[in-house]
Amino acid sequence: MDTQVQAHIFLADQRGRAETELFRSYHTFNFGAYSAEGRAPFGALCLLNDDLLRPGASLTMQVEQPMQVVLMPIVGGLEYAVEGVTHFLEPGQAGTLSLPAGMDYTVTNPYPNELINCLQLWFTMPGSGASPTIIQSDFDLSLPNTLQPFLTIIPTEQAVPTGFIGRFAGREEGTYPIVPLVSGETRRVFVFVLQGVFEVANRLLHEKDGLALTYQQADEVEFEALSNDALLLLLTC
Repeated sequence: MDTQVQAHIFLADQRGRAETELFRSYHTFNFGAYSAEGRAPFGALCLLNDDLLRPGASLTMQVEQPMQVVLMPIVGGLEYAVEGVTHFLEPGQAGTLSLPAGMDYTVTNPYPNELINCLQLWFTMPGSGASPTIIQSDFDLSLPNTLQPFLTIIPTEQAVPTGFIGRFAGREEGTYPIVPLVSGETRRVFVFVLQGVFEVANRLLHEKDGLALTYQQADEVEFEALSNDALLLLLTC
């Protein structure tokens, strides 16, 4: 690992929290009433919320600027609606919503007796169009020890984020290459542990910890699962 890499850990127990009778949300970055030093957006990634919705509950979100929103169910399926049109996602799927400023969307737990858990990711994308666009993608977590793409960003004129997810057995190692688009360009990688324990770039990460890495030159992210059935999310932003 290059010694010039900049790293910042986002500990799970220091996340913001919002809770009502309908939902509980943990915020990795500043959001709503939660504001803390060192929790500003990381590159284009400005929101990573870990949400628990109770049976039948709905949560409506509005973007104040053009945004690429990624929805990923972790436990249970979820419904989401944009402009009155409802879509469904189940674990192993992700939905990417390209939304103009002022647009809202609603996430709903469709089950009468079960809780659901999902992630919401927001990426600022100034080049987003005036009309909403939705793309759904699939990934197969039964394929072990492999990073699989899940984030489908609608292309713009600028570099776009990418996202990968993988399930790893204990002591399995992996790498992700850092290739600047232009010589000397800063590249940002955000790693989030969904389940288990990992060592990433020589930093120990537990469940729901995040790690922001900033590279100034070509390099690679090295990681190792330290527990069985460990789940890792890796984003370039």
